[in-house]
Amino acid sequence: MQDDYRADVAVIGAGIMGTAIVTRLIETGHKVSVFDLDAEKVAALTAKGAHAANSVQAAVSASEFCVLSLNHANIVRAVVFGEKGVAAAASADKLLIDMSSIDPADTGDMAMRLRRETGMAWVDCPLSGGVPGALSGRLTIMAGGSPEDFERARVLMRHLAANYTLMGASGAGQTTKLINQLFCAVLFQAVAEAVKLAEAGGVDPSAIPAALAGGRADNRIMQEFMAKFAARDFSPTGRIDNMLKDLDSLQAFALKTKTPLPMTGAVVEIHRLLCAAGLGPKDSAEMMHLLDGLQAG
Repeated sequence: MQDDYRADVAVIGAGIMGTAIVTRLIETGHKVSVFDLDAEKVAALTAKGAHAANSVQAAVSASEFCVLSLNHANIVRAVVFGEKGVAAAASADKLLIDMSSIDPADTGDMAMRLRRETGMAWVDCPLSGGVPGALSGRLTIMAGGSPEDFERARVLMRHLAANYTLMGASGAGQTTKLINQLFCAVLFQAVAEAVKLAEAGGVDPSAIPAALAGGRADNRIMQEFMAKFAARDFSPTGRIDNMLKDLDSLQAFALKTKTPLPMTGAVVEIHRLLCAAGLGPKDSAEMMHLLDGLQAG
């Protein structure tokens, strides 16, 4: 398609990421219909130029692309195959782009079913980069689907992503996202522990990223988050319970494939402890509370 082509897009899900995705698509000239059960979130997006659809089916009927930004495979399944869902308006000339983070096997099963029953293709496009990445069009998106459908989705991805990579067939994007979350979770814990070690040794932890820049220990999470953790800055950048959801999916996948993940297992339980302590909706920097409490004890 031409570089100046702008599409009719249905976005289902107006949570934190869905809102950022809709905002970016509107700003780059696409016509967006949005559906979410939360009327206030939808109203905020209509104020930016989105159209409020009264059902998923209505949103998809008016669109060439359907983007999902949802929290769980069961929600995705209900939205796609439930009453007045995606499938009710699906056809071979439409494309579903699932930007949720869900189980790879669930993705493969649903993609196969949707194509079999309606002819509509599915590309899984989980993302990394959060709200700032979406709003600036700098997301990293790992995709699963056919090469043809991957290219069809580029009409939108060129405005959302700086790095858009086809990893394989349906579900491969979700598998890659699990690997992304493995790295992120382990590195967040490493940053929290490094902050405590620096403080114990009388070293300013906020100076560590510059000192290690360019060396083998250098990484983006350290560069972006070490000063935040050191300052006990708990302003929201991502929820602990959302990370735990992805880590639980990762562990289920590892169990199914008999893949040993000993370090990841320890980090999963730390996230579970934080959620049990009521910190699930909070930012990953809340890991510092756990380490501060252990040290104080």
